Amino acid sequence: MKRVAISTLGCKTNQFESAAMIEQLKAAGYLVVPFTEPSDIYIVNSCTVTARTDAETRRLIRRARRLNPESRIIATGCYAQVAPGELEKMPELDCVLGNQEKQNITVLLESTEHLVSDISSISLAEPLKLTSFAEHARAFLQIQNGCNSFCTYCIVPYARGRSRSVRPDDIMQGVRDLAANGFKEIVLTGIHLGAYGLDLGTPMTLTALVRQIDDEYIVPRLRIGSVEPNEVSEELLSLMSRSKSICPHLHLPLQSGSDSVLNRMGRPYSSDLFRDLMGKISSAMPDAFIGADVIAGFLGETETEFEETVQLCENLPFSDLHVFPYSSRPGTKAASMPGHLQDRVVTERAARLRGIAKLKKAAFLERFAGKELKVLVQGYNEKSGFCKGLSRNYISTSFSGEKSLVNEEVSIMITSCNGEVCSG
Repeated sequence: MKRVAISTLGCKTNQFESAAMIEQLKAAGYLVVPFTEPSDIYIVNSCTVTARTDAETRRLIRRARRLNPESRIIATGCYAQVAPGELEKMPELDCVLGNQEKQNITVLLESTEHLVSDISSISLAEPLKLTSFAEHARAFLQIQNGCNSFCTYCIVPYARGRSRSVRPDDIMQGVRDLAANGFKEIVLTGIHLGAYGLDLGTPMTLTALVRQIDDEYIVPRLRIGSVEPNEVSEELLSLMSRSKSICPHLHLPLQSGSDSVLNRMGRPYSSDLFRDLMGKISSAMPDAFIGADVIAGFLGETETEFEETVQLCENLPFSDLHVFPYSSRPGTKAASMPGHLQDRVVTERAARLRGIAKLKKAAFLERFAGKELKVLVQGYNEKSGFCKGLSRNYISTSFSGEKSLVNEEVSIMITSCNGEVCSG
């Protein structure tokens, strides 16, 4: 059996697609091994959100060549899609495949030609099939791909193409397949989840799809990926608050708390809309985990504009923040816009926001000391005798247990929290 190893960078959509490629490869007779081991074939499923992730892709390619000088090395994913010419120049690389080519990875794996389709011309979502996943308890399910927003800082629409939705029947079958294979939690993923269904012959909404899955109660736990703030409807919040299966957890790409910065970013909402939404979420689901993405040091961000973001982040009930220092991404509108800040300023602002995030997360976790949480057990450490798991509201936990509890949902009493993990 030929050995193949895959390394995945970036978002949950990429993680889903890597899992689907692994499933294809195993079915075709390949032996899948860790990326750290010698392999006959290495695949780097790349991300291109920042120049830093591009550099990480190149580093992994060189690492693979050192692991086995005789191996075949393939780059796919978003970096391969938007800048195939850059990767083709790498002497360590044998083949560049675009995002669409992942559909036929077993056929193209040993191709001698680079192949990157024009993803902007693709109008139908043909999701990779997946019935298993590396995690034994949770699985991602891709329901949408692409984005039509073209925010000034973002390369994703060029890497993923136009927004396109998976047919509801295919999604329902995907949920059933994963549930039949023992998964207790399914995470719905996409590039622009809030746009789900708008492109279908018979349009539908993300809320309608989630309700359909919830009504059938196919899986005990259903989690929704990142949703744009202006696309979280009161109908969706009401559904989540009543549901037995939908996890009380939302991730919102805020990006900035300053209206003038949001305008330069091309974001379609205001800070007031965001404040109002946070109030609605907290009212509907008081114990919900609310995460957000924030960009520090965007073009022309003044001290006053940055303070507006700081104040918003401090005053709203976030559970955590993912902070991204702004870096120019060639190919985006922002790359040619004026107002780039000094690296030192961007780094300092990102550090300050991360400090706020740390305090927010610690405070959120502390709320649950002395309370019971339902936890899906994801693993067991035989040396320590401790299980690790994830609560419905996205709290990582550690507690004394047994191996037989893996992939079961159990109630545990939280005794303490260290800012990142709760013990019970």
